This record gives sequence, structure tokens and C-alpha cells, in this order.
Amino acid sequence: MTTPAPVAVIGTGRMGAAMVGRLLAAGHPVTVYNRTAARAEGLGAPVARTAAEAVRGASVVIVSLADDDAVRAAYRGEDGLIAGLNAGTVVCDTSTIAPATVRAMAAEVAARGASLLDTPVSGSVALVNSGQLTVLAGGDAAALEQARPALSSFAARIVHLGGQGAGATMKLVVNSVIHGLNQALAEALVLAEKAGVDRAAAYDVFTNSAVSAPFVQYKRQSYVEPDAAPVAFALDLVAKDLRLIAELADSVGARMPQLAANRAAVAEAVEHGLGGKDMSALAQLLRSA
Repeated sequence: MTTPAPVAVIGTGRMGAAMVGRLLAAGHPVTVYNRTAARAEGLGAPVARTAAEAVRGASVVIVSLADDDAVRAAYRGEDGLIAGLNAGTVVCDTSTIAPATVRAMAAEVAARGASLLDTPVSGSVALVNSGQLTVLAGGDAAALEQARPALSSFAARIVHLGGQGAGATMKLVVNSVIHGLNQALAEALVLAEKAGVDRAAAYDVFTNSAVSAPFVQYKRQSYVEPDAAPVAFALDLVAKDLRLIAELADSVGARMPQLAANRAAVAEAVEHGLGGKDMSALAQLLRSA
């Protein structure tokens, strides 16, 4: 029986913290680092003072950060994770970032004799906890095999899509559908309410009709009981995603008229102070119209 490899986790927000739990349950020795150390405590793993310290001795590094700026900051500098990498280590970046950022960081990681895979994930915290995420992987196939046991602790499907940047690209493609669906869901629910249909009853129809995607199923509480549901995906991050999707579309010459409408709606919500609210707060904005 193979001994589970030591893993470092950089970034212990909602997704990263859940990944730590799954890795520990699978028997991996785990060390964690988070810029705000208090958010890394209580997870059952040692907390390193720096990203460089966290990755020393790790065979696999899992990165889960909010955006491109956070990724660059965590990788670079004397305390950054690149400074602590051992030759042969595989870094798996699950952040939703631009493909160009992945490729830039990959070159710097390779200079240390290590490998970087872009491995963003599709799914929610609940799917992390049940080990049912989908990993969208780009990069070297051999490096992916080295990282597969660690990734499999929280993912049921690992799809190798091609070279570096392919996983990051596909994550933006998937999120373009998610954010379009979220906009349509908010508009339709508010339409039903304003036409006199009970909110919960309308949502029950959504979840038992042709539009019943997994996203619609797991966003029920957020839409039906918005004051009771936790923030799962803040509108500020939705705005970031939509910007990255637009940049990708521009770079490859893809026309996306719905994306432009989605960006305008989310920008309006953020301007109205809803940036820290869950993505379902688009309905709140529409109710006030």
C-alpha cells in the first residue's frame, strides 16, 4: 500500500479549508498557509508562517486563492511558495485565474525543477466535502499522475484537457455558463414573484422541470431564504470571473453577447453595495427595480 504523499495547501478559504479536511481524511500529512493566519487555524494541520515554509518537503502543493493578484503574491518573493519548492514537487493551482497567469507562474515554477498544473475545480464546498468535485487539468500528464492521489481525495473526476492553461480556460468556459444561468434564474424568479407566484413554489417548479441543473438544485436556499443562507460565491468574485471571461473571449475573437449583459447586471449590483453578498443577490437587485 502506497503511503499518502505530504501535501501543502496554500489558501484556506471555504474551498481550501474543505480540501484540507478531505486530504487529512485520506491520510495525507498536510501543512497549511493562509495570508490571514487565523483562518488557517483549527483545521487539524500545522500552520506555516510563510508559503515558502509550507511547501518545503511537500510532494504536492494545492493552491486555492481568490484571484490573479493573490496568486502572484503567494508565489513570488523570498517568502513565496516558489522559494520553498523542492525539485520534483507538483503544484496544483485550483484558483480561477487567467490562462496567461498560469503560464507565467509555470515558467517560474519550472526554474526550480518543479511542475505547475492548472487544476481549477467545478463544484461547491458541499461537493468538496463529499469528494465529488470535477478537476479541470492542464499541464504535463506525468505530473498529473503524481498529483492524482491527492486530487482524488476531494474529486471524483479529473479531466486532463491539454497543456498549461487548458484547465484555466475550461474553468472560465464553465463559469460563463454558471453566471449566465445565475442571471436567468434571478430574473425568472423575480418575474414569478412580481406576477403573484409564491417564491418557494416557483423555485420548486424550477427544481422539478427542464431547467433543473445541479446549480439550480444547490442554490435553492440562497434564492428562497437569502437572509438565512451563507455566502457561497460573492458577487465581487463573479465580477472578477466575468472580466477574465471577457478578456479570454477578446483574445480568441469569440462573440458573447450574453456575457456583456451579465457583466452590466453584476456591475450594477456591485455599485449598489452588493459585492460582498452571494451571487443570488442579483434577485435582490431586481426586486428593487
